[in-house]
Amino acid sequence: MPTCTCENRVVDEESCLCQLKLPVGDGEEEMQEYDQAVRYRDGSVRLRNPNIELMDQDILYHLALGSESHDLVEMFGDVKFVCMGGTPKRMEQFAHFIMKEIGHKLPAGTTLLDISQYSYRYSMYKVGPVLSISHGMGIPSVGILLHEVIKLMYHAKVRDPVFFRIGTCGGIGLEGGTVVISEEAVDGMLKSYLELPVLGKMVRRPAKLDRQLARDIKALAHRDDPYDTIIGKTMCTYDFYEGQGRMDGAFCEFTENDKMDYLNKLHKAGVVNIEMESLSFAALTHHAGIKSAVVCVTLIDRFKGDQVLAPKEVLDEWQIRPQQLIARYITRYLQRKGRLSLEGHGSMCVKSPRRFKLVQQESENYD
Repeated sequence: MPTCTCENRVVDEESCLCQLKLPVGDGEEEMQEYDQAVRYRDGSVRLRNPNIELMDQDILYHLALGSESHDLVEMFGDVKFVCMGGTPKRMEQFAHFIMKEIGHKLPAGTTLLDISQYSYRYSMYKVGPVLSISHGMGIPSVGILLHEVIKLMYHAKVRDPVFFRIGTCGGIGLEGGTVVISEEAVDGMLKSYLELPVLGKMVRRPAKLDRQLARDIKALAHRDDPYDTIIGKTMCTYDFYEGQGRMDGAFCEFTENDKMDYLNKLHKAGVVNIEMESLSFAALTHHAGIKSAVVCVTLIDRFKGDQVLAPKEVLDEWQIRPQQLIARYITRYLQRKGRLSLEGHGSMCVKSPRRFKLVQQESENYD
């Protein structure tokens, strides 16, 4: 029985509140704690919502999946990594990229399936133990997706999943093409928590990312990479224009000096990049007890301008950089576990044809 290092907790053979788990980093195997509120004893995801267990069926509207219409354990039970990015096209490209990197083989005559194609909101591809999902733009969109993906992990009895957000951002004092691994997410007021009105009361959830995971990812940056990879603080905003101090939106009620003063304030506070999803991503994964990391590439140094002017072919190459870094991490993990050269693909496994049709109709009609 491993030794519990958690404060003010009692561990016995019948009700273990903590477990030790194998990491993926370069160093020795780290110890990871599991709270009974968010983990079952075997490491599978436990929801902070007792209502779900009492439901006849849980329909994941925005994924076009259901707990009784689909055999979610059969479809997703082997998932280890959930990779999210803004656009369906980018995450389809990542699915094909990671398939090559881990040596995943599709059956003859088959192609990757967009599992959530009937939702018309998000795209989802499964490549062995890797889910590649688009999360849309902004905190509301990624928040909706996370609720349903976390529930998917629960229904599929997934053990110890690791979530990644792979995206783009604006740099603060960083050249375009720099890869940033977030150590912390803050809002536009430099507060490191997500505020959410619930039943008329403001709920605050800490926006924490796994710092050891960030260091493990950073250790996989190659010396001969033609760009810098750094760890820093990320500011997440609710808006692309005014919220990020841009002067090229439909409205602007501040001066160039005001903007530069604000960017300098952020820079002095340790903020190195700005994007629109990390606060919700960090807060919800932390609340669910799921290890997570955010890896983005800068498209512009905001000290030098507001608009992204790099040519499309340059932007396309830059956007591959975070994918390459996460692929190194996943590949290293699978090599250590002896799970490369995987067979099969993410296919649909219907448990109830009648419920399947109802779920599909619900997702198509849901607004």
